[in-house]
Amino acid sequence: MNGELDLGFLFWLFLILFIFLWPQYRIKALQNARMELMRRCEKKIGCRIITLIHRQERIGLFGIPFYKYIDIEDSEQVLRAIRMTPPDMPVALIIHTPGGLVLAATQIALALKEHKAKTIAIIPHYAMSGGTLIALAADEIWMDQNAVLGPVDPQIADQRLGILPAASILKIVNEKGREKVREEYLILADISEKAIRQMEQLVYNLTVEKFGEEKARELARTMVEGRWTHDYPMTVDEIKKLGIDVKTEIPEEVYKLMELYPQPTAMRPSVEFVPLPYVPERQRRAKP
Repeated sequence: MNGELDLGFLFWLFLILFIFLWPQYRIKALQNARMELMRRCEKKIGCRIITLIHRQERIGLFGIPFYKYIDIEDSEQVLRAIRMTPPDMPVALIIHTPGGLVLAATQIALALKEHKAKTIAIIPHYAMSGGTLIALAADEIWMDQNAVLGPVDPQIADQRLGILPAASILKIVNEKGREKVREEYLILADISEKAIRQMEQLVYNLTVEKFGEEKARELARTMVEGRWTHDYPMTVDEIKKLGIDVKTEIPEEVYKLMELYPQPTAMRPSVEFVPLPYVPERQRRAKP
């Protein structure tokens, strides 16, 4: 009887420990695998690798979506990593983000620009808004052929209407006439005008050494003036037309690294495929 109790107790103890310890083991294994790949990538391209990767995660029992973005903690960690890098060692920042706080993105961008050695922004999929701002600060931009950047036009928060494009606020107020607009919208217009001017100056400061006075001013105006919606995906070809050199060859290790940042989900995956590279029929026939 005691033996049966002991076995039952041990079974439930093992089950409880497994439930609590297995997720921790998986996290640790992923971290170790990422570190190993980052070291391999560092040796291959001769840079310190820093990652700024945001995934949509699901939390709680019901899998509620939780969106991650660039915040102050991110800027603290990236700045710390750059401080720990010798001035003569190049830095490559892998960026995968929808954007985030202007303050945090600005701090990262300025730290990247001020680093003495070469800096590279690597975008395997997308770097929108604040992610684009950071990429503009780098000496070189490496993108997947299908990756995208985005405009950096300021967005203004309104308690009733939510997030509004600063350029749109100014346009409506100026077209309608300031004397016909309520005071609260005049305040928003004033904030919008300042935000646009400040962002234009920031983009100019980040790029003038690379592009020169005239081209940096033009680029800043184009990226900030509200020509597109804030989530507009700027392709490699469009970015090149703006006069920005983009390299479209990304080390294979970067793609493998991205696979080690899984997006947790409690539901069926929306994309599935056989995870093998297929060789075209004509290449198979050509083999001896």
